Amino acid sequence: MNVHLRTFGCRANQYDSETVRAMLAAAGASVVDEAADADVAVFNSCAVTAEAEADLRKAVRRAARERPALRTVIMGCASALPRAATDPARLDALPGVEALVPGADMLALARALDLPPDAAAAVAAVQRGARALLRVQDGCDEHCTFCATTIARGANRSRPMATLLDEAERLAERHAELVLTGVHIGTYGRDAGTSLGALLEALVHRVPHARFRLSSVEATEVDARLAALLRDAAGHVCPYLHAPLQSGSDRLLRRMGRHWYTADAYAASVERLVDGRAVFGLGADVIAGFPGETEDDHAATLALVERLPFAALHVFPYSPRPGTAATRLPDPVAPAVAQRRAGELRALARAKGDAYAASRVGGAADVVVIGEGARRSGMTEDYLTVTLADASRPRGARAPARLALLDGRLTAVAVA
Repeated sequence: MNVHLRTFGCRANQYDSETVRAMLAAAGASVVDEAADADVAVFNSCAVTAEAEADLRKAVRRAARERPALRTVIMGCASALPRAATDPARLDALPGVEALVPGADMLALARALDLPPDAAAAVAAVQRGARALLRVQDGCDEHCTFCATTIARGANRSRPMATLLDEAERLAERHAELVLTGVHIGTYGRDAGTSLGALLEALVHRVPHARFRLSSVEATEVDARLAALLRDAAGHVCPYLHAPLQSGSDRLLRRMGRHWYTADAYAASVERLVDGRAVFGLGADVIAGFPGETEDDHAATLALVERLPFAALHVFPYSPRPGTAATRLPDPVAPAVAQRRAGELRALARAKGDAYAASRVGGAADVVVIGEGARRSGMTEDYLTVTLADASRPRGARAPARLALLDGRLTAVAVA
């Protein structure tokens, strides 16, 4: 059986797709690049924005046109959202769709693909990316009013630490960097009497030759144990934190259901972690145009972004998602206004990112080679993408380098 596999969305989805690849290999099936060459297509869906779901729908329709006999299964977050039987947006109404598999239910996917049940237990020992992904948990116990992921993924569920240590050891045989991912990884261990910091300590001890990176952690969930690793475990833990902000307005944070921090609490957590560090990559997510957002709220977000040492931002205009509480909030923001505010935030983010990159010129870096062919580049420990002065280094290689500005581009220059 030939299977076309396509992934939309976050690193948690990308990890799940790697597990699907391992399952297919265990069952003797082959993954093909083109839908036209496949017997079955598996689309791993995202529900974060309407745009992500629209992209999924286009891809499913295009695959059905390319191969009318194609059987299609949709898994992931969008497939898990509840929809009325009469809803024209039902995914199982798309051409060729035979089954919807909620989230990352591998046993259900094996049944949908007519694979033996034991194939669902397969775990990838090597992944397609230069940097490997390690999903440490699934689900989220919070209820942000804009987020459909909690609806799709359910409550927090931590994977056993022993399982993760074994998997990390196998992945580190082929990958120099392992990225810890999930839906809400800062809550890892709350259901098992442990913590993300304890897991990271154990990973560093078990696999000391790998470098570990956290994908996304709430700023106020970085406890002293985790902060010490981020600040002081050079060569083992990347000095990098992507801490979702969403808004710099406390009023908006309350409307978003993000009750566990204020703008000042977020800033204090970040400043405690980053202050005094010449090398520390700080990123965040920000939503522009959330229902009820005023110009004053937007100005508060701009001011907080300007104040904090961000190296990058992911900025999203608000996207209403079916079933979320935010769709019932009054005072929607006009799309043109949301786009303008997003543009202002992105411009500020570019300026701050450029300033941070400039501050790294002449400094040392720990570089992993990523990408293929003309897209080959390097990824530093603080999440800067750099040009490689030595293009002969193989994908996945890790080496110390010095950062220089060559032909206007931040470049990793090999050191002896």
